[in-house]
Amino acid sequence: MTARGATLDERDPLASYRDRFVGAGTPLVYFDGNSLGRPLAVTGPRLARFVEEEWGGRLIRGWDERWFDLPRTIGDELGRVVLGAAAGQTAIGDSTTVLLYKLMRAAVAARPGRTEIVIDRDNFPTDRYVAAGIAEECGLTLRWIDVDLAAGVTADQLAAVVGEQTALVVVSQVAYRSAWLADVPELTRIAHDAGALVLWDLCHSAGSVEVELDAWGVDLAVGCSYKYLNGGPGAPAYCYVARRHLDTLTQPIQGWMGAVDPFLMGPTYTPASGIRRFLSGTPPIVGMLAVQDMLELVDEAGMAAVRAKSVALTSYAVEVADDLLADRGVVLASPRDPALRGGHVTLKHPLMREVTAALWERDVIPDYRDPGGLRIGLSPLSTSFAEVEQGLVAVRDTLAGLTG
Repeated sequence: MTARGATLDERDPLASYRDRFVGAGTPLVYFDGNSLGRPLAVTGPRLARFVEEEWGGRLIRGWDERWFDLPRTIGDELGRVVLGAAAGQTAIGDSTTVLLYKLMRAAVAARPGRTEIVIDRDNFPTDRYVAAGIAEECGLTLRWIDVDLAAGVTADQLAAVVGEQTALVVVSQVAYRSAWLADVPELTRIAHDAGALVLWDLCHSAGSVEVELDAWGVDLAVGCSYKYLNGGPGAPAYCYVARRHLDTLTQPIQGWMGAVDPFLMGPTYTPASGIRRFLSGTPPIVGMLAVQDMLELVDEAGMAAVRAKSVALTSYAVEVADDLLADRGVVLASPRDPALRGGHVTLKHPLMREVTAALWERDVIPDYRDPGGLRIGLSPLSTSFAEVEQGLVAVRDTLAGLTG
């Protein structure tokens, strides 16, 4: 096995990118890049320069000189490099939860008379909680899709529940638990055929799988920047609103940054045109700078190559897990077909909570998701094949120690 992982690393055209991440050369095995990505080595000096030169040197002048436009300029780069979105449709700022609220609330308001929001029971908790709050606020009903926890929403399941009462469909492109990779264009078509809008959560997909929001006809999307986009803890989220909706949707949190003339500070709110109207308060400039470094790296590598590396890593993880763990009762709780799988793999066993806690003490860092799932997140540009093998050997040994 050891030779196999080393050989794959030698053949990997993206192997050298790993050296650009802080800590990647240490013995620690990091299987949680789908929750918090490693920082890039260039990011610390970049932030230090910002503090010294722009924040410390330019002070308030920075808003006029550059900062005011960063939510849109970085948004445009996000769109170009990883989202398949033309300029002017993506902005970065606020948290994932706040942006989900803004876009869900705007979407249901744009479908007056319709009474249902469709969402699956295994969608990420924030998505479900926000949808439930909006349903209560607006007197709507949640229409639930029950999904296989080792898979996700299928076209047949969605077609069975949408109809003339559907205002909005909310789906994750990659399921946070299983890594099921949804058929975005087909599910979007089904929602549109029912007259509904669709909002895609990209938190577990952008930066590890290819996304083509414009080509797929997506209405709305939200994603975070601290997972595969390596923006750091609490880095701001981003929103995408298709150009055809930009001047018709009304977002509910009317703040000064989304006004047509923020510095006029007039007595009434008039929304700006375009994606700027989806901003609210002062954007977190320091928090979005690290994202630029990762976008430059992904742009250099190319998303097609990043996706190919992701498929190779997760496929190798499945292969090694089959060899080392299957005879101990560990089962794959993710799609076996890589075409149906995102950038992580979940392995299921009743003792995985205890295994995860023990692994953390050994500097092997996966995460745990009920029921009994050890989740292995493999960030394509910072994870090696040898690291995958080393970590799964540790899983085997830890499980053996717990079971005898």
